[in-house]
Amino acid sequence: MTLAAPWFLLLLPLPLVLLRLMPPRQTGAGALFLPPALALAFHRTETTPVHRHARLIALGAAWIAVVAALAGPRQERVLDIVPASGRDIVLALDLSGSMEREDFSLNGQTVSRLAAVQGVAADFVRGRTGDRVGLVVFGDRAYVAAPQTHDVASVARLIDGLQIGVSGKATAIADGLGLAIRRLRERDAKSRVILLLSDGQDTTGMVDPVAAAQTARDLGMRVYTIALGPADLSDDPGARDAVDADTLRRIAQAAGGETFRVRTTDDLQAVTAAMDRLEPSLAAMPPVRTWRLYWPWCAAVAALCLGVSMLFHVRETA
Repeated sequence: MTLAAPWFLLLLPLPLVLLRLMPPRQTGAGALFLPPALALAFHRTETTPVHRHARLIALGAAWIAVVAALAGPRQERVLDIVPASGRDIVLALDLSGSMEREDFSLNGQTVSRLAAVQGVAADFVRGRTGDRVGLVVFGDRAYVAAPQTHDVASVARLIDGLQIGVSGKATAIADGLGLAIRRLRERDAKSRVILLLSDGQDTTGMVDPVAAAQTARDLGMRVYTIALGPADLSDDPGARDAVDADTLRRIAQAAGGETFRVRTTDDLQAVTAAMDRLEPSLAAMPPVRTWRLYWPWCAAVAALCLGVSMLFHVRETA
């Protein structure tokens, strides 16, 4: 509990100071002779000390309540809400067969690429409070796994439950990117972002993925790409499950985004940190603080005390 204007408390002794400084009221004494018949129509009134003291106590309490209301008692509240950011994000995740390869380390254990992506991507999505987040998965074909929603926790649970083979085992990067673009094209968000992750090369798509990225840029979208895997197609064309990092880089450049090369779980976690810097989340903003005001209660008590004081005054003069 705090006071908005504590200096008003200095007014508390003001009535006592005024009583001390003001001269005493002079009351005149006199007599009035009335005929006996007329005098009988009047009755004598007496003011008891109890009534007089009660009226003074009520006035004193009213003054204290008025000063307390002026001081503005209040209590701070922290609201567990985050305003909408106006940003739509669609994650386009590769679920091709190569994501089954176990060449990543997570918590000291060797895990598949998909398991590493699931853990980091789910944490990333949970931290996007205030954004609308959707999920597209692609293999042979692309599917919408989750439409854009502010319920980021539900999208994170979907990521945790992804399995290889849901959309085929090939790699249709262009189809996944194209579907993500269509999902964002329907939205009028002031910021629209696509995060594309793949560990292979486009094998079944009928559309040039770089051309699709240029379309995204023309529509006001940004595309960030993640090239996942130890081997690059450009460095070792014969490597099994080599990632086409060059194409993913050109996709990001064409759509005004950035590309990230990921070979380890640490690299993957660094990507999410970089994305939080490039596309700041409202979850990192200070919490919304407000005040619960109590001065109306003090004002009500003051009014009640004044009413009681007036009641005693009426009884004294009746």
